[in-house]
Amino acid sequence: MNRKSKTYRIILSGGGTGGHIYPAIAIANELKSRFPDAEFLFVGAKDRMEMEKVPQAGYEIKGLWISGIQRELTLKNLMFPLKLISSLRDARRIVRSFKPDVAIGTGGFASGPLLQVAALKKIPCLIQEQNSYPGITNKVLGKRAQKICVAYDGLERFFPKDKIIKTGNPVRKDLLDIETKTVEAKNFFDLKHGKYTLLVMGGSLGSRRINQLIEKELDFLDTKNVQVIWQCGKLYYSQFKIYSHTNNVQVHEFINNMDLAYAAADIIISRAGASSVSELCIVSKPVIFVPSPNVAEDHQTKNAMAIVDKEAAMIIKEEDLDADFENKFSQLIASPEKQKKLSDNIKKLALVDATNHIADEVEKLLSPSSVFPKGRNQK
Repeated sequence: MNRKSKTYRIILSGGGTGGHIYPAIAIANELKSRFPDAEFLFVGAKDRMEMEKVPQAGYEIKGLWISGIQRELTLKNLMFPLKLISSLRDARRIVRSFKPDVAIGTGGFASGPLLQVAALKKIPCLIQEQNSYPGITNKVLGKRAQKICVAYDGLERFFPKDKIIKTGNPVRKDLLDIETKTVEAKNFFDLKHGKYTLLVMGGSLGSRRINQLIEKELDFLDTKNVQVIWQCGKLYYSQFKIYSHTNNVQVHEFINNMDLAYAAADIIISRAGASSVSELCIVSKPVIFVPSPNVAEDHQTKNAMAIVDKEAAMIIKEEDLDADFENKFSQLIASPEKQKKLSDNIKKLALVDATNHIADEVEKLLSPSSVFPKGRNQK
């Protein structure tokens, strides 16, 4: 049978941040190209950004009443057991109704209940772990999933070795040919050609500390004759939008055309979330990482150092920004040789076929006999 004539039902969950949402969408897009008749359903957390971004990508999504446990003692934590019970109940209802052939989780609050229910119903499960240090949700799910697709070495510390496949992180296909888009990108953002462009990314939700740095250094950047595309995040846009179109600066709450933003950039300042790191390897521009220290096991620093140790990027820790930023940025912008070295080295680390590789693993799971010889129980 031609695989494209087969109708499958594929359920996916990933959310909370763009780092979980966009890999799930990339995987869905690749599977849709392989199985045009397949039915897709996303499951997210109510009131989180996936409830907006997934429908924008053309997919249906259902929301669960779920959130994470706060690190500090807070009243919100008292609601967690109730939310978990509610989300497990709703996940059972969704799975019973949709009857998926495979379940895919890319991290985030909602993927826990969904894949837990799917695994108990013996639906083949694949999880995709973007980071060098897994989150709690994926650590728990790793015991039940059939396949675990990862982007870093050494994940045997957290997952069964025989389930791990190193694929890299999914990225959007429009990032693969940005070298041809430079002129289009500069025009799109109304930038001056022949002038250095700095792209500042604080993650999909924004970074207070990076925003504070850029605000403080705008005059310095102006003296370096640098124009700035500044993605400050939804939480901070009202505070920093006053700087848009001053001193060659434009401030964006969110950038939908990231391929053009990358294409326009000469140098990039970024957090070190796993999806951002994977994209930055592919677009191959000089990068200064500013890892968030407010993540589990400081995994953003580990993500960044995996690149920095290969002489493929620079890093400045938050605590060192005030002391080191101007000096390090000046050295980088003054040295075309260093810029080229960083670009060439980071390009070597790109795993450009990650999405295809993950989709290949999903295809294998769509043959039930290879996973559950006695057949699945979806009742």
